[in-house]
Amino acid sequence: MNRFSLAVSGGIARVTEAALGPYQTAVIRIGFSATWLLFLLRELPHRHELYGPDGPWSWDLAQQLVASNGSFTTLMWSDGRVWFEIVYALAVLSSALLMLGWRTRTMSVLFMAGVLSLQNRSVFMGDGGDNVLHLMSIYLVFTRCARVWSLDARRAARDRAARARGERVTDRTGPALWGVLGFVLVAATLAGRMQGGWLIPALLWTVWVVQALWWLVGRRARTDEPRVLLDVIANIVHNGALLVIMAEACLIYATAGWYKIQGSRWQDGTAVYYPLHLEYFSPWPALADLLSASGTMVLLVTYGTVLVQVAFPFTLFNRRVKNVLLAVMMTEHAVIAVVLGLPFFSLAMIAADAVFLPTGFLRRLGGRAARARDRLPRRGGRTALPGQRAHESPEATHVGFGA
Repeated sequence: MNRFSLAVSGGIARVTEAALGPYQTAVIRIGFSATWLLFLLRELPHRHELYGPDGPWSWDLAQQLVASNGSFTTLMWSDGRVWFEIVYALAVLSSALLMLGWRTRTMSVLFMAGVLSLQNRSVFMGDGGDNVLHLMSIYLVFTRCARVWSLDARRAARDRAARARGERVTDRTGPALWGVLGFVLVAATLAGRMQGGWLIPALLWTVWVVQALWWLVGRRARTDEPRVLLDVIANIVHNGALLVIMAEACLIYATAGWYKIQGSRWQDGTAVYYPLHLEYFSPWPALADLLSASGTMVLLVTYGTVLVQVAFPFTLFNRRVKNVLLAVMMTEHAVIAVVLGLPFFSLAMIAADAVFLPTGFLRRLGGRAARARDRLPRRGGRTALPGQRAHESPEATHVGFGA
């Protein structure tokens, strides 16, 4: 019983004292925001046909669908072309800033709003990766995904250095963002634009109020207890969201694998052959012909795909086997991106897979990237920052309204 109590207390301490997986959450933040950003930039010339007023799915049809399913989209606030351009531009901007980790909490909310607004406007535009991105954009709001590899982490390090020198640190950008977004939120609510389901509006209001509470505690609290309490709650929410992201990735592969098992083409080992010869999925016909020329190769790839997808959730208990299958799945998605012409589906799935990457590998990767960046020529001097990593200090998670 004593051992059991110690194990329980140790588990509670682990969940409450720290936000787990700082490198993994940073990777999925960068991965999903980069995927959405690249998609929006590629479709920039076709944006009006995909999601705007010139699309086959008209504004009236979208309004009827949104009224029936209660989905959230700011594009239903107005059918004007100017409003559409504003929403699209904000979606591009928030994706870029989230990828860089600037005011990450605020940008994660705007990123979610941009993804939901465009995807719910035209629900028939997508290739499967949009469903993953749709869900992950909501989960990211609950994570503390800027503790490493972000501009917020660098700003936190500079603030700590300034406080150590006795300087006063004042954040004006955070309160300004909070005020502007609060004005938009209040105006939209009073104007009756927050129609449909209650989940997303409630989430927007909750984040807005929590950001104000976080700022007040940081500025007005005379003791550390309120701040510690907020940190504990934020860690619990982050760790819960991280668990949901991992479970979601496992569920995607498990359901895909078990549904494939029921298909006759997957059972006889020929399923991979057919998409290779569909005109829509053949950007490189010669390459598709080369890959499908061998019946043995098609059989191995077909059965191997099913085996990897079904087995992956069970390999999480064995680190070495999990890492091997993870590399296989990422390679498979990279091949799909090239051979079938589905780059954004593959990027979304690789970003989801990245949550299972080993911490040691990610730290080595980050170290190599930092050394490569340091070799680049720079103008002017460079200010040395403290050697302590941002994720090791609770203060690194508090960077004004962008925490």
